[in-house]
Amino acid sequence: MPSLSDLGVDLLRTTWWQRWQPIPMPYLYATCFMMSWHCGAYWLSFVFLVLVFSACSTSTHDVVHRSLGLSPRATEWLLFFLGLPLFESGHSYRSTHLYHHKRFPHDDDLEGEAAHLPMIQVLLSGPTFMVRLWVWSWRSHSGRPVERMWLIAEGLLPVIALVAGYLALPWTNSVLAYAVAVLVSTFFYPLFAIHLPHRHFEEGVRWTEAWTCRGRWIPKLFLPLAFHLEHHLYPQVPSHNLPELARRLQPWLVRHGVEPIRVF
Repeated sequence: MPSLSDLGVDLLRTTWWQRWQPIPMPYLYATCFMMSWHCGAYWLSFVFLVLVFSACSTSTHDVVHRSLGLSPRATEWLLFFLGLPLFESGHSYRSTHLYHHKRFPHDDDLEGEAAHLPMIQVLLSGPTFMVRLWVWSWRSHSGRPVERMWLIAEGLLPVIALVAGYLALPWTNSVLAYAVAVLVSTFFYPLFAIHLPHRHFEEGVRWTEAWTCRGRWIPKLFLPLAFHLEHHLYPQVPSHNLPELARRLQPWLVRHGVEPIRVF
């Protein structure tokens, strides 16, 4: 497999704008969801819901892999604030996701478990998926009180969101609608983020660990997921450079029989 120096160390570069511009976007899209829901434009709300998930997943991936050059302090806080729009634990995600990169496709990789299961079991596991990842993270951080404090604070986010939505009902039901829509959508994480991108893996063959997509719009919208093979092979490359990484790696992938998935 080509080294990153062979492909170009410029793939690690990130500008100030690339580093910080994505951070407020999940909050902007969440606000737009609630505004459009309040105005009765429900179809538009779900467009913004997709954008919330896209923005959060892209930015959190980069923070987890320390590919943006952020300080340790900024990393800890951004894990919290990037998980907040989805009522998720960014610190739990860091623990399980880095272990996923280290261990996939071994059976002790809880995050990658859905890659081994038939689709019906994957769907049935969806409602408990995030809880099981949180519990795994809690157990793995025994003796680390600061990390566990983050996990406690983040574990309360779904409850706080539902209570806030209920309290806002006299004025609007958009807050509760957003909370419920986000929490139900997370049930499909094992399907869309694990099972589909990884299901054709071969034991010991790194370039079959995940899929890679080509297209005009979807790859731009879901960078770490669409270029998931490239992300697995070179996790230190920030999301905004994944399309260029894919372009440079394409001849090597062709020689090894990797067929990108064509999408819209």
